[in-house]
Amino acid sequence: MKRSKFPDSLSRAKERAEDYGAMKEVKSTTKLVSDAKDIRITVNKTDGEEVMADSGAPVDRGAWDNKLEFLLSCLSFAVGLGNIWRFPYLCYRNGGGVFLIPYVAMLLTTGLPLFFFELCLGQFGQEGPLTIWKICPLFTGLGLSMVMVAFFIGLYYNVIIAWAFFYLFSSFTASLPWASCDHWWNTEACRRFDSKNCTLHDGLMAMNGSCYYRDEVTPEQWRHLNATFMQSKLPADEYFHNFMLDISEGFHEEDGHHLQWHLSLCLILAWVVVFLGLFRGVSGMGKAVYFTALFPYCVLLILFARAVTLDGYSNGIAFYLTPKWEKLLEVKVWADAAMQIFFSLGPCWGGLITLASYNKFNNNCLRDALTITVANCLTSFFAGFVIFGIVGFMAHEMGVPVEAVAAQGAGLAFIAYPEAVARLPISPLWAILFFVMLLTLGLGSQFTIVQTVITSVVDVFELREHYMKVCVGMCVVGCSLGLSMCTKHGMYILQLLDDYSGTYSALMIGAIELTVVCWVYGIDNFMEDIKKMLGDYPTLKYYWKATWCFLTPLSVVLILVFTFVDYSPSSYGHYAYPTWANVLGWSISFTCIAAIPIRAVILVSTKSGPVWARITALCRPTAGWGPPDGHKDGRELPPIDSRTPLALEDEEYEMEPESSSQRATRNWSAQADEDDEEEEEEEEDGLHMKLGSRK
Repeated sequence: MKRSKFPDSLSRAKERAEDYGAMKEVKSTTKLVSDAKDIRITVNKTDGEEVMADSGAPVDRGAWDNKLEFLLSCLSFAVGLGNIWRFPYLCYRNGGGVFLIPYVAMLLTTGLPLFFFELCLGQFGQEGPLTIWKICPLFTGLGLSMVMVAFFIGLYYNVIIAWAFFYLFSSFTASLPWASCDHWWNTEACRRFDSKNCTLHDGLMAMNGSCYYRDEVTPEQWRHLNATFMQSKLPADEYFHNFMLDISEGFHEEDGHHLQWHLSLCLILAWVVVFLGLFRGVSGMGKAVYFTALFPYCVLLILFARAVTLDGYSNGIAFYLTPKWEKLLEVKVWADAAMQIFFSLGPCWGGLITLASYNKFNNNCLRDALTITVANCLTSFFAGFVIFGIVGFMAHEMGVPVEAVAAQGAGLAFIAYPEAVARLPISPLWAILFFVMLLTLGLGSQFTIVQTVITSVVDVFELREHYMKVCVGMCVVGCSLGLSMCTKHGMYILQLLDDYSGTYSALMIGAIELTVVCWVYGIDNFMEDIKKMLGDYPTLKYYWKATWCFLTPLSVVLILVFTFVDYSPSSYGHYAYPTWANVLGWSISFTCIAAIPIRAVILVSTKSGPVWARITALCRPTAGWGPPDGHKDGRELPPIDSRTPLALEDEEYEMEPESSSQRATRNWSAQADEDDEEEEEEEEDGLHMKLGSRK
């Protein structure tokens, strides 16, 4: 091996500087790192540099113990509460079985392409959403936007899990507390009498239990009876609002900021469970998802077996599936299908990138994407048979049409379904099973949401040695902020976050990330990256290129436009939010998105040279972008000689200003090089910096 001339030149330069008295102090701006293969300069710290423990050994980032853990984690993340409490309702509202046509169409043009896209991005880059954007540094703000969305969603999602804990604990009793109107939290509006026989004969039941028919009363009395009946509430409704939430009349109530101790304790428990599932890193999470991913299916099967034996089951299923073909002509039906598939699979929150980043580099993520997306859709469809079977039974028991009791969201999970369960024999058993299922569905998604934030913090600040401390900090911060939703105002705050934090911002993130990768980085470059992972281009290569470049971005933009057009200020029940609350909601949405241009402006302003040249440089991948070293393609920039100024294209490579002693050293080094012309033949073996490149 030929001898490098730089150490000798530097040594002679220092000796001559000392002889001339020009060097009083030598401050080294380079760190020589040698190994068995080469000598390189490390300036500051590169993106690809390994985090070293105190012992000098690299700190392992972590990985899935086996492929099944990754599949179950993705399934647990995708199959969440929305599959149970939203899809069945959308299906009946948008034409029954006909809704499956736009749903599958949106799966193929929006859901599946985005899901596969983010799995590829995370698996190739092997980093979380904050640091993955080395692929195009100008848009590193995208990662911050994703993490902010995940953080806000994680705050209120765990409050819903706390509600499920509260209902679960309340179910361990001989008689469910929401089964009657005989409690202190019940009001005069609570339905104390069974109105089934009355309503079946087109009558209305008064609050005293008397049944009246239209021909027995005056028109004025009938209108009064009808208004009274419409204002009446189910026992489960009053248990949810009056007891568990103890909800205020609105933000204007002064005592609405007092904490509800029972909800606060349940929220603390929820965050403790999240910590226990994540404190060991992705390995511990991989074990937890065996339960959170599989147990809900066991409960769904048990509840389905019970539902088919109930009176009114067939009416509920008919209501769920009866096709209404004219609905296909309504734009809102297609928009609902697109939004449901988008938010059900959970792209653009950073969760999929995080999960895929712990994969083996050669994992077949295409097969995983197909498996998870299909399983997610089938789960939603099957859940409808369970939910509407129970709802049909409830409508039969109350003697009202199915549409009178059909609901979505929290109203289905914590009012309609508990009310139906309370009418079953051995009702506590069915309540326990249902709320354990809700817990596992919620925790499975929450694990990934919180892991996304933790992974991002650990990656960007290189805190792999302190992973547990970061996990503790995240759980403490999340719990502290979440306590605001355990007050009498809590439901209004939760609804505000649900309306604004993950809707508009997530859609904009989806459109931007597809544009950046496909049109700035280049779809052909991205396809080559996928080829390195899978060994060949993905099946239906041109389908993926067409969807990523055109169909999916267009679909996401159309969803965004329709969401804006369909916008209405936030409300809950009959309470309309004040203007300042809606302004706060929009601020949350645009704060998440504002991170993208703000970060881009900061990066451009810290460079020197023409503005367009800075932007162009920042649109090229950094040296740290790409797979682990063992999978690099071997392409490198031309060797950089030790005397060549470093370009400003990559912000990591910026040298400190030279002192007078350093300039003297450099000048004497140059003179020494001229004296040693016989060594010029060794130039190709001289010192150079190893940098990756992208074509």
